Amino acid sequence: MYRGSRVYITIPPGLAEQWSGKDSAGFPVNPSIPLPVELPEAGTFFQPEMLNTEMILSGILLELAENPEGDHAAYYRSLVVSLRPDILAELTGAAILKSRNGDHEDALEITALLEGLYPRHPAVLLARARITEHGTAPDKAEAAWESALAVPLPDTLFYAGTFYYAQGEYRRAAELFGLYRVKTEDEGDQKKRRKAKKLLEEIQTNGLDDETFLDACALIRNGNDEQGILKAKDFLERRPRTAKGWFVLGWGLRRLSRWEDGAACFEKAAALGLINADTKNELAICLMETGHYDKARRELENALREDPDNIKIISNLGILALRQGRENEAAAFFRAVLELDPKDSVALSFLGRARG
Repeated sequence: MYRGSRVYITIPPGLAEQWSGKDSAGFPVNPSIPLPVELPEAGTFFQPEMLNTEMILSGILLELAENPEGDHAAYYRSLVVSLRPDILAELTGAAILKSRNGDHEDALEITALLEGLYPRHPAVLLARARITEHGTAPDKAEAAWESALAVPLPDTLFYAGTFYYAQGEYRRAAELFGLYRVKTEDEGDQKKRRKAKKLLEEIQTNGLDDETFLDACALIRNGNDEQGILKAKDFLERRPRTAKGWFVLGWGLRRLSRWEDGAACFEKAAALGLINADTKNELAICLMETGHYDKARRELENALREDPDNIKIISNLGILALRQGRENEAAAFFRAVLELDPKDSVALSFLGRARG
């Protein structure tokens, strides 16, 4: 029976005994249950001599992804683990690597296979959350992290903490970093423990879990810029040396097109130590809008060196090139954006006009 490029075969008893024997890989074959086998191409006529382990593995993984609660699911899972004992680590590693290289769709497909093989496994939930974080909208990423945190590994606490920290949800980040340090004590990855400690101390020392600061972040994030600016100013009156406070104030001002005021805030944030790609990118936008193109370009190029796959930075370099009349250069930047996100509206709009 065919289902796409899959065929279901029955192993003869003699061959089943041979595959299950002690001199083989220990393949525990039940000849009464058909094996799903993935053929190289759709419509290929199956012949026994073409059968190999990879075809069996692929067929079973696809079957479990489509029908994880099927009648033979437990048996199929036992076969996969017998054939490839390290498959969980192999496939989670492959998924994360593809995600880092920008292949988010392929990474999620691998994760879907793992979810069929290991339903609700903490390591698989962690992999999905990390991939979703880098390849989709923040609300979907947050849902993936909350799902992973239902059955957390120590690494889940750490990476979820860094996600919430990057989103400006510092109270949640502090909670997760604290739990991570308690769970790992002296046994965890020391590099991660140092980073968790550093970020936790930064949150606590600078008052980033302060209600007024968090309100400012939430208001601006939700489009209530005027109110958010007032909250940020209230916070800075009490903590004038908090770099992120100046960043948030600049963020709100930039959204209201108050370019010069915004630039001053981002420069203040940088002077206080917040010298990262986001600060440089935000400052560059303000500089670009006030006609300081050379300074804006320097900030964007420095930001891109720090974060080479950041679509916002690449897109802003394209916009800046357009402002300066360098259309070929702008097109190259927008093509680079589409390699990372084929649906980016700004890049599609420009390249569509250029082709027209």
